[in-house]
Amino acid sequence: MIPINFPEYRAPGNMESTREIEEEPVERVLNEKIYVAVGKNLKKNKSLVIWALKNSRGKKICILHVHQPAQMIPLMGAKFHESSLEEQEVRAYREIERKNMHKMLDEYLLFCQQMRVQAEKLHDEMKSIEKGILKLISSHGIRKLVMGAAAENRYSKNMTDIKSKKAISVCLQAPASCQIRFICKQQLIYTKEGHLDANGAELRSSPQEATSVTETRQSNHLRSPSVTLEQKNHLKFNPAQILFRRAYSVSLGRRGRESLTPASSYNVGGASTSQNRLDVEGALTASSDECDALSRISSRGSLLSTCCPSGIVNFCLVPLVIDDGCEIESELSTRLELKEELCPSSPPSVLDGSKEARLYDELEQAMTEVAISRQKASEEAVRFAKAERDAVETIRRVKASESLYAKESRQRKETEEALAKRKEEHKKMKRERDEVMEELHIALDQEKSLESQIADADQMVKELELKITSSDKMLQNYKKERDELQMERDHALKEADELRKSRAEASSSQMPQFFSEFSFSEIEEATQNSNPSLKIGEGGYGSIYKGVLRRSQVAIKVPHSHSEQGPAEYQQEVDVLSKMRHPNLITLFGACPESWALIYEYLPNGSLEDRLSCRDNSPPLSWQTRTRIATELCSVLIFLHSSKPYSIVHGDLKPANVLLDANFVSKLSDFGICRLLCQNEGSSGNTTICCKTNPKGTFGYMDPIFLISGELTPMSDVYSFGIILLRLLTGRSTLMRIREEVQCALDKGNLKILLDPSAGDWPYVQAEQLAHLAVRCCEMNRENRPDLASEVWRVLEPLRASCGGSSSFRLGSKELSQPPQYFICPIFQEIMQDPHVAADGYTYEAEAIRGWLDSGHDTSPMNNHKLAHSNLVPNHALRSAIKEWLQQ
Repeated sequence: MIPINFPEYRAPGNMESTREIEEEPVERVLNEKIYVAVGKNLKKNKSLVIWALKNSRGKKICILHVHQPAQMIPLMGAKFHESSLEEQEVRAYREIERKNMHKMLDEYLLFCQQMRVQAEKLHDEMKSIEKGILKLISSHGIRKLVMGAAAENRYSKNMTDIKSKKAISVCLQAPASCQIRFICKQQLIYTKEGHLDANGAELRSSPQEATSVTETRQSNHLRSPSVTLEQKNHLKFNPAQILFRRAYSVSLGRRGRESLTPASSYNVGGASTSQNRLDVEGALTASSDECDALSRISSRGSLLSTCCPSGIVNFCLVPLVIDDGCEIESELSTRLELKEELCPSSPPSVLDGSKEARLYDELEQAMTEVAISRQKASEEAVRFAKAERDAVETIRRVKASESLYAKESRQRKETEEALAKRKEEHKKMKRERDEVMEELHIALDQEKSLESQIADADQMVKELELKITSSDKMLQNYKKERDELQMERDHALKEADELRKSRAEASSSQMPQFFSEFSFSEIEEATQNSNPSLKIGEGGYGSIYKGVLRRSQVAIKVPHSHSEQGPAEYQQEVDVLSKMRHPNLITLFGACPESWALIYEYLPNGSLEDRLSCRDNSPPLSWQTRTRIATELCSVLIFLHSSKPYSIVHGDLKPANVLLDANFVSKLSDFGICRLLCQNEGSSGNTTICCKTNPKGTFGYMDPIFLISGELTPMSDVYSFGIILLRLLTGRSTLMRIREEVQCALDKGNLKILLDPSAGDWPYVQAEQLAHLAVRCCEMNRENRPDLASEVWRVLEPLRASCGGSSSFRLGSKELSQPPQYFICPIFQEIMQDPHVAADGYTYEAEAIRGWLDSGHDTSPMNNHKLAHSNLVPNHALRSAIKEWLQQ
């Protein structure tokens, strides 16, 4: 007899996953994250993120990035090493890099949100990316990391190892508890496995289990051809059929295969004779695993044996469905009834006394053993089905427990947060109570001290009453002394006025001085003690106030205590502006040596910087006005550079130092840091004069050569003039790379894109000429910059004439036909020829005010107040301005 072994029943389903559910802690699964190390470009790292999202299995995603600060920083069209720049410039560029990094990480988070996955971001800043990744792994306890194995353009189908140096370094130096998957083009290239740590971070299958899984796959792959053929023909045999086949084959073996003729048939489900013979042979050689699998599958079915008239044995399967928990006797009775109906009580005569009779008996015995085995197998199947149901129920309960645990954890977290909030409120209330108690103690101490002070004060009051009586006598004495001192002061003022007048006459005989001196009290009165409401500007030198001085509206520049300019700069500006006159130079009315204050003519339209930025919603300047301003600036620079015996270099030329009067005529101001360059009479015109000085001015308008070498030349003003031309054309306030952008637009022929549209419709030919001129003025090499008098003026003068204006040397436009009001004498109502200041502060024609005083009047012609004295002071600054205006 062939021994029949039924395999141990296993419940269907993935038992390994069940083990994972039982072994893996629920809290760690819920809180575990997958970190994805990405670079700066989302397009290049999109496949890496997609792979991580597909394989996350419900875990949280965290985008990990290490920012590598750039060592070469772009500045003014070039790149400089960070060590060669100022700390403030490097810090500003680092802020720009960080903003770009956060913007890039937000793009990754938006992409994950589009994939319906909520993600977080984790970043660090370090010069070495691999060290930054290792630092984040160590500091945040990262256990699962996904990163790239190499660039996508280096990917190949045969790629089996890591190509990136960063990935290799991270793989070698990462902690043992961190599992790292290296991906390239959504393909898993290599996995660095994690190991168990003290907290049981990760549980993995044993090698024996992996070996058993491999053997199972091999055994499934090595199934017999008969089984494969049965699956293809959709025939399902139970263990009884296989057993009867084997028994029949054994009997045939005992009798000898020569007794079987080709006409013999062993048909199952319509299969051919030769194929059935192969099935029988395959059944004899089938492995024990195949029998185990088929015995589990064939837990339901019945055997029917019949004898054909020809004496050939056929085995048929009559399927019988047995529900879980039913009796096996129903199957056996049904099988016996079918046997009695199909088989006679006595075997055919062919089998009498022959070998077929023995075979029939053996077959009958085998059928009985099969029935017993099937009964046992059915009982085992029922038991294991029940175990399977119990396992499923257990899994369901585990999942329910997990959800309940998650809910309770969430509730616990909320309770802890509420408790922490209540504790914080309690601490806050306790802290407030302590503060109130402390304030109460302080108040009590103050009360005691006040009581003692009141007592002392009463004593002091009595003492003071005695002192007051004595001080009254002293006060009367002081009043007498004050009156005497006032009389002495009046005499001293008269002497000072006479001395000042004599000095003015003496200095005017030697060199023309076009300004007056003012006292500190006059400056304080004009500015109302530096009233903030009168402030109209602020600079490195000090504050500029709008005021009325000697009945004329002026601008007063008062230095502050931490001024960047000192007495030298003050005296230099006085020396330059008091001895020079030009239509486009600001008029210096006077100065106050006591406070180093300067008094200029008041220009109502502010600075060119205010008008270009449309401050206080002022209308933008038209392109005609901008062209005229450029011509006026060129004119005044030519005047300064050609001055004799010293050539004057402004050194701080910028729109903030170009002021505009009521008719938008430009006036150059702020000569505090200008330099006087000596010109030798024997030197040729091509000789470049310069001076070495510490670079001062406004960055962006300063000559780069002056900024590097400290050599200041007239060509430094030419560079600043070129930057102002570019601002007049484009209207831009940012000067970074403005020259390169204009040059590129000129090369491509699309200059109109950069022109300021608020200035109106620029004539393209004139705008192109101005742009070419500005680009030449901004050349880095000083030798390539054009000369103002010979080259720049020849271009600007025709452009100004085409705009309908006149030269700044010949200002005779209609806008300037009306004289300023302060040029008119209040008595004669005519333009003054010899203006003098009277004691009331008003300026009159000398002949008019003398006639008023000679006629016996001792009051002011303007306000009818009594005059303090009849002395007159010549107003040299106003007389010079009137003469200049009349000459125009």
